[in-house]
Amino acid sequence: MEVPRVEYKDLAGGTEGEGSSLIRKRVNKARKIQEERLKKSDLFSNAKMSSRHLKVFCPLDGECEKLLEQAVDVLGFSVRACHSVIRVARTIADLEAEPEIKRDHLAEAVQFRSFDRGSGQSC
Repeated sequence: MEVPRVEYKDLAGGTEGEGSSLIRKRVNKARKIQEERLKKSDLFSNAKMSSRHLKVFCPLDGECEKLLEQAVDVLGFSVRACHSVIRVARTIADLEAEPEIKRDHLAEAVQFRSFDRGSGQSC
């Protein structure tokens, strides 16, 4: 994901972002959502989900499947990378208190993965 250069004056006088306390509340709420979803399994977070868990807890609609297919075809994502993207998309959805993974969640997760790959790091 390429980001355009930002001038210092725009940084110094920019809009105020979400405060730490609000972020903490959202993260804690997302963790509770994960705990509730995974309570009947041996897991406690999305990061620990295997492919078997992904099929149960992270169903994707046709739009999401198509986006994931493009990530494989165009970006060369492996199965492992796809699973990582789905786990991240599930977490993004949880942070937004959305019960289902939507295309926007998956697209954001694909961007994160693409960015990581470009920097030489892996998920």
